[in-house]
Amino acid sequence: MNESVATPIVANTKVARTRAAERMRRYRQRRRAGLRCYRLELRDSEIKDLVRRGLLLASEQADTNAITKAMYGSSTAPLGARRDAQRRCL
Repeated sequence: MNESVATPIVANTKVARTRAAERMRRYRQRRRAGLRCYRLELRDSEIKDLVRRGLLLASEQADTNAITKAMYGSSTAPLGARRDAQRRCL
């Protein structure tokens, strides 16, 4: 009687995963894929810089999802960098 807790007792039935177990499964899958999750603190000036660069609409400055998408779009250059310095690097 060496059965796993996740092994169903009755054949052809699914084992219900808890939300925590499902979250951990996705976390491990992302780690295997080489993805890491980080929280960033942004200054208001950095958010305004995203607007200035055209990566974020001014009306979306309080929208965390829109800011996240804009950050993905700005991943080629650090926030606050001068545009003429960026041109020299290209």
